[in-house]
Amino acid sequence: MNALVPLPVLLPLCVTGLKLAIGPRLHRFQRFISIAVLGAVLVLSVLLMVAADRHGPLSVHLGDFAPPVGITLVADRLAGLMLTVSSAVTLLVLVYSLGQGMADRDDQAPVGVFHPAYLILVAGVSCTFLAGDLVNLYVGFEIMLVASFVLLTIGGTATRIRAGSTYVIISLFSSVLFLVAIAMTYAVAGTVNFAQLAQRLQEVPLGVRTLLEAMLLTVFAIKAAVFPLAAWLPDSYPTAPAPVTAVFAGLLTKVGVYSMLRTQTLLFPGHRLGDLLMLAALASMAVGILGAVAQTDLKRVLSFTLISHIGYMVFGIALAGRGSIGGAIVYVAHHITVQTTLFLVAGLIERRDGTTELTRLGGLARTAPLLAVLFFVPAMNLAGIPPLSGFIGKLGLMRAGVADGGGWAWALVAGSAATSLLTLYVMAKVWNLAFWRDAPPGAEEEGVVLESAEDDDTGDDTGDDEEERPTGFGSGLPVPAGAVVSAGFLGQSITTTKHLPWPMLMATGAAVALGLSYTVLGGPLTTFTQAAATELLARTPYIEAVLGR
Repeated sequence: MNALVPLPVLLPLCVTGLKLAIGPRLHRFQRFISIAVLGAVLVLSVLLMVAADRHGPLSVHLGDFAPPVGITLVADRLAGLMLTVSSAVTLLVLVYSLGQGMADRDDQAPVGVFHPAYLILVAGVSCTFLAGDLVNLYVGFEIMLVASFVLLTIGGTATRIRAGSTYVIISLFSSVLFLVAIAMTYAVAGTVNFAQLAQRLQEVPLGVRTLLEAMLLTVFAIKAAVFPLAAWLPDSYPTAPAPVTAVFAGLLTKVGVYSMLRTQTLLFPGHRLGDLLMLAALASMAVGILGAVAQTDLKRVLSFTLISHIGYMVFGIALAGRGSIGGAIVYVAHHITVQTTLFLVAGLIERRDGTTELTRLGGLARTAPLLAVLFFVPAMNLAGIPPLSGFIGKLGLMRAGVADGGGWAWALVAGSAATSLLTLYVMAKVWNLAFWRDAPPGAEEEGVVLESAEDDDTGDDTGDDEEERPTGFGSGLPVPAGAVVSAGFLGQSITTTKHLPWPMLMATGAAVALGLSYTVLGGPLTTFTQAAATELLARTPYIEAVLGR
């Protein structure tokens, strides 16, 4: 079974090479192998999760080189669960993107763009979850960064280039800080292997150990969008295509949370920065949800709620107890799925009505009842309405806070309750504006251009027809019947339609069902995450699996 551990990383990378060799030809075959490889990764992830639960952590040393020289990959309960959830979500988002026609944009490119970049992103995520040392954790981050910039800027509009540039600059800064932290760790411990660091860091002077902890937490907090290091997120994610925004918001920030979970429990047990983490968690909850209350665009609303709910996960990490860590793991799995689903629904709304601006939407509960159901269920799940999985995760975290009994813990319990209520208010506001009220005058009709070659508001063009051209993404320009539309990206454009593509609806419905499955399987899920938390805090099973003693 150990031989299966590298496959979630290797399979997407190998297929990426095949797809680059094929180029934009054989469209159906391209789609088939993309779906097939992600389906295979999902099956492998489930097998690894079950094996780790039954037999303990699985590890493999690539090339049979022992630590600290070799590359070590480890699959324990936490890594197995994260792999399974992320594989399921990325598969659904790929199906959604095929329905939206994103991959069809590669027809005139010298090489296909979307499929290879997406598979590289999946490989980077898998590498991060399985990494057994700091260097390979860094490599996973960089693989994701390269693919992320391609996906964020796909379409080449000025808005996306600006947002992608901001994302890359912030990511490069965190990467440099990460490299410095890795170098310092190696200098004081002589290794970057997690299992060996778990043993050797306890002998490092307290001040040096605290500095290393602070540097790594800063890196991971940037990746996870923890306040005050989250200012980049609301302006970067909403500009990307809907499937890209969905997988980024739902998954990539949780890679940072996972890294915090792994390092805080394995490398820095009894960490000294717990109070600082609690402050960051409380600030993330408050600032994020208040920002969401102030927004009128659905994508920006969801971006701010993302920042807010990262605070719940940091809350569990900061308490560092079995109940809080278990609750945080439940909430990570829940939030990956629900946040992705809500962004997929936002993409459906934009595809149908040409905008996600709430002041220009209305009447969707009557005109698109299926879309209303697809939004309502994950919205209530995000708000933590019983008995949904959001409630299960929040209840576990709040019980852990009450059991802790400290001042910061009680403040976070109160903040969690207030944030949950405000999340419900925000979701009710979206429901009332977009779904419940009548459509406002001037609502967009079918055939609106969502993306065109002229969606590049650089302001460089001049001419008498300047006012007749769209000036930004989703400009709402109607398309006359039979008219030829200027291509937004490699000969393609996306226009609104009242008849939404069935792959988009199917993928979104499956994501809703996946979120509901956490409720149906709430008992086994909670048992599994509590076992994962026990294993993380014990540390010994992980160390013995890697070092053999």
